[in-house]
Amino acid sequence: MEVVVCIGSGCHLKGSHQVIEKLLALIKEHGLEEKVTVKAAFCRGKCQEGVAMSIDGQEILGVSPETISAIFQKYIAGDLL
Repeated sequence: MEVVVCIGSGCHLKGSHQVIEKLLALIKEHGLEEKVTVKAAFCRGKCQEGVAMSIDGQEILGVSPETISAIFQKYIAGDLL
């Protein structure tokens, strides 16, 4: 599974670094390091929507440090655990 998180300036200001840190911690906590790859990308053109990310090509908008746990449970853990 590939997760791509935008680190462009707009998303950076909205917390993309914290999103990536929390996401990596959740992946490690659940032992999914071998199954999930996290990559960073520059502007995805969705700057007004909050942090933009995609999971295996499925775009997820409005991500924040506060919502990444729920997104992880729904889109990543739900498919792999």
